[in-house]
Amino acid sequence: MSETMHPEQQSPDPNSIELSVVMPCLNEADTVGVCVNKAVRAMSDAGIRGEVILADNGSTDQSKAIAIENGARTIDVRQRGYGAALMHGIEASRGRFVLMGDADDSYNFLEIPAFVDELRKDYDLVQGCRLPRGGGTVLPGAMPFLHRWFGNPVLSWLVRLMFRIPINDVYCGMRGFKRTLYDRLDLRSPGMEFATEMIIKSGLHGASMSQVPITLHPDGRQQHGPHLRTFRDGWRTLRLFLVFSPKWTFFRPGLLLIIMAIIGYALAIPQIRVFGAALDVHTLLVASLAGLLGWQCVLLATLSRIFAGREGMMPKHEKLENLTVEKGLIFGLLAAGIGVVMISVIVFRWWQGEFGELQYPVTMRWVVPGVTLVAIGFQTAMASLMAGVLKMQRSRDEDAA
Repeated sequence: MSETMHPEQQSPDPNSIELSVVMPCLNEADTVGVCVNKAVRAMSDAGIRGEVILADNGSTDQSKAIAIENGARTIDVRQRGYGAALMHGIEASRGRFVLMGDADDSYNFLEIPAFVDELRKDYDLVQGCRLPRGGGTVLPGAMPFLHRWFGNPVLSWLVRLMFRIPINDVYCGMRGFKRTLYDRLDLRSPGMEFATEMIIKSGLHGASMSQVPITLHPDGRQQHGPHLRTFRDGWRTLRLFLVFSPKWTFFRPGLLLIIMAIIGYALAIPQIRVFGAALDVHTLLVASLAGLLGWQCVLLATLSRIFAGREGMMPKHEKLENLTVEKGLIFGLLAAGIGVVMISVIVFRWWQGEFGELQYPVTMRWVVPGVTLVAIGFQTAMASLMAGVLKMQRSRDEDAA
């Protein structure tokens, strides 16, 4: 990564800079000058001591030269990707606050003072909102139909549902935040999902948030279209939701399957009739399958949550940190032991009958639950050992200590 400074930007005391405006850039010669000029003018008019940083991601046009002419300093980011450019730009910033925004003139950087006012109120993150639900405005032609009426509303709704984050426009790329928050979040996404990762992790770390209504303008670029790819980037965002929510991805589906298994057992063992059909051992087998799949999901939720906490992707889960390998092994061995006993009862009866014919409707009511318990016990024991391996990985905080 290399850096080019505008002469007028080299002299200020870094400690006096309040705001760093970071713009990712890839061939934005059509609009970057307007964006930088607006940002510089907005900070000057509002008395905000700041800087503008252009994080250039390999432009082959005059983007960098235009940005410097208008008062920005630039850094070259070799790693490709929207998130990669922003991460390097933020890391090169010197302000107490950082505001990020695209260099395509879709965001009006004259709205910067509204973000700074909220940051001065001690909010950790101030999110711009383009959608009417949050008071924002989308001008005609500024947002594709699918993005406006399906993509953004649905993904923002999922964030509010899965992570309880009060954000109405999760994909808005114009936002301000404390530099200390960024340093705490350990963001990793190099692509378009970077902005969503920031929102999710801010919520998981208990950051205070506010929203600022903004106006989205039509993209001002003429040489090329938007870098965003609707379906690819939409899937990456959804995938990110699943990664950062083991509760929704693994635990809750697993719990639902286990409940279905319990209901199946409760109906099949006493041969209860449902709509005239007697539920028997076949129902028991299907219920056992649901139980095994459900328990596997619960174990995956536990392991993924431990891993995420240890890797700094999410805050540690104290209850899981206190869960020992020995407790898991004891539970697993106990479940497997009960299963072996149930199977042994049928083997003993078979032996008493001189290994003759078995009454399958009766014996299967012992064998199927027994086999299921043995499988659950084995899975639990192995998962407990794997949890022990994950807990051997020291967290960054422990390394620093």
